[in-house]
Amino acid sequence: MRQPAKTFQDLVVWQKAHQFILLVYPFTAHFPKSEIYGLISQFRRAAISIPANIAEGFKKKSLADKGRFLNIAQGSLEECRYYLILSNDLEYGDTSELKIKFKEVSKILTSYAHSILTSEFL
Repeated sequence: MRQPAKTFQDLVVWQKAHQFILLVYPFTAHFPKSEIYGLISQFRRAAISIPANIAEGFKKKSLADKGRFLNIAQGSLEECRYYLILSNDLEYGDTSELKIKFKEVSKILTSYAHSILTSEFL
């Protein structure tokens, strides 16, 4: 059996979300300079929001607060889904690796949020 997480860094969902942002930064670094205040900024902001909200929600005491931050993370992840579509359509680079990591984060974040919100032990 897995040991309970002591910090947000122990959460597999946070680790995967952090890996996603570490892929987003080098991917967006090759976008046209005209996107510096547009798509680059928006994509990075949304991607950073995912692990940041998982981390912030980790220490919240109430299920409602935890759920709110996990929901924000899920919303930011969906925002990133659109930026992946747009980046692909604009032919700014190969999104295949990011799409794989995106699906991984989405699946585990959904499972984590469900398990937290249905937990009777908190």
